[in-house]
Amino acid sequence: MYILGLSCYYHDSAVALLRDGDLVAAAQEERFSRKKHDSGYPSQAIEWALSEAGIREQDLDYVVFYEKPLVKFGRILLNALATYPRSANVWKDAMLNWMNDKLWVKTHIQNRLGVNPNKILFCDHHMAHAASSFFCSPFEDAAVMTVDGVGEWTTTTLGEATGSFTDGNLNNINLFSEQRYPDSLGLLYSAFTAFCGFRVNSGEYKLMGMSPYGDANYQDKIYEVIDVNSDGSFRLNMDYFSFHYSPERTFSQKFIDLFGDPRVPESDFMTTRTNPEFANGGGDRKLIESSQYYADIAASIQRVTEDILIKIATELHTKTQKKNLVMAGGVALNSVANYRLLTETPFENLYIQPAAGDDGGALGAALWAHHMVFKKPRKFVMTQSYWGREYTPDEIKTFLDSKSVHYETFKNDDDLLDNAADLIANGNVISLYQGRFEWGPRALGNRSIMADARREEMKDIVNTKIKFREPFRPFAPVVLEEVATDYFEYPYSPDLYPPKFMLMVTPVKEDKKAETPATTHAGGTGRLQTVSKDDNYRYYEIVRRFGEKTGVPVTINTSFNLRGEPMVTSPADAWNTFTESGIDAMVFGPYLVVKDKE
Repeated sequence: MYILGLSCYYHDSAVALLRDGDLVAAAQEERFSRKKHDSGYPSQAIEWALSEAGIREQDLDYVVFYEKPLVKFGRILLNALATYPRSANVWKDAMLNWMNDKLWVKTHIQNRLGVNPNKILFCDHHMAHAASSFFCSPFEDAAVMTVDGVGEWTTTTLGEATGSFTDGNLNNINLFSEQRYPDSLGLLYSAFTAFCGFRVNSGEYKLMGMSPYGDANYQDKIYEVIDVNSDGSFRLNMDYFSFHYSPERTFSQKFIDLFGDPRVPESDFMTTRTNPEFANGGGDRKLIESSQYYADIAASIQRVTEDILIKIATELHTKTQKKNLVMAGGVALNSVANYRLLTETPFENLYIQPAAGDDGGALGAALWAHHMVFKKPRKFVMTQSYWGREYTPDEIKTFLDSKSVHYETFKNDDDLLDNAADLIANGNVISLYQGRFEWGPRALGNRSIMADARREEMKDIVNTKIKFREPFRPFAPVVLEEVATDYFEYPYSPDLYPPKFMLMVTPVKEDKKAETPATTHAGGTGRLQTVSKDDNYRYYEIVRRFGEKTGVPVTINTSFNLRGEPMVTSPADAWNTFTESGIDAMVFGPYLVVKDKE
């Protein structure tokens, strides 16, 4: 049975294709269209996924959409009517967008794929989130928590799930409690994302990256805009927000009266923590003071978000008494909160699949249909993230030859991996392009940029000369799984997957901070990725060999892309990024390309 899951028409369109319950292919449309956070119908991703499986449209048994458009449209209309006339622009946008595309999802699928309308299913948005995590996890029973901006009406759910690898009749996800729009932890965080100068639905991770440079001094003010109960349930004071009636702005004038003027987008950011040389004076004092204020706001909303999530999770444990927790929704990508959820709640294990946001809804919708509608036993556990398109060595060679590029070939992979480790150890920045690209927003070794974590200057070099992004942005350390607890404070378990997927920020051990200054973020933490030989042999071996040469088995890992672009997909994408940046060398499949030193 082939089931195609789809998510689109909001942000981060994606597809996931199951064959008899096993994942065959999964990818975001942006990786093919080259449009960051592409929200359109994922035609290119669908074409690739079918090709990857060796099938045609008529071979699909079912197509499952990740939410219920009519229910969502009803919420938008009722909300617009309730806030009219302030919502006039929302109404106008709704009519334009929904009448053209979003309301006719079933018709679009039927026309584009030729699927019988009886074979097109719709899954509730938060059920898709829940299924995307639980049915990818190794657990046969777990508590479930989904938290995002908003689905149809729901913004947060609590539940429990059971799933058998032998008896499909035991598969069930019961979402027994919910918060509904407009009360939303995701939309609260997004309002502060916009206030601090970043783009909603794409800049939340920047807000999280800014927060360690601040002190959480403004929590009391934040608790004026949200009322939180002891069980984690909450209510927003809507006088401070405008997302329910404005398509352009998430917060109101009353919010500005409370917190001050918003930060100018793309403006410079400088504090005495980002630039310690100005701690005793010097620098642009006005900019330093302003930046520190926004950093303090970022730290405050980050702390409040974490504390609310801990209350919610603690209440969930009380209700379910489960030892395992699975999470999904955009808020599950908050890797700082994830560490606290694991260490400050009664749950023993935590699973979050790497595409926890709306892109993962495509996978969840397909898994929901397979396991809960058709009651098929479970077969699949997502232990790695490499589900995208792969380009063969011949395709890479053909591309390099077409560009008359000089490249090195090797008698065996060992020589290539030794060369790569030597390059990093000698202060070069390399890109690693191999295999199938990653599922989700994190580069995890197949479309990665790597550098020496021991060299403090590498943070500025990679940020300013390669990524062309804000200098305060942190880099992830990639560390061999077997020595990760020598460097980082976290409770290791073979069932603990967030570190494999770079979804947990953990404290760096005090005696290791000086060894990895380029990846140790403000506050002494790192958003680590652990790598094992079984999950990604070549990536693992580069880090291991680097460790043999230097004594430190930790390197920088960041995504192989330029600022504002999706991660590279094709050899042409990789070449463009390589040549347009300060990357020194590229492991390009089985080949090595090294730039001439000027």
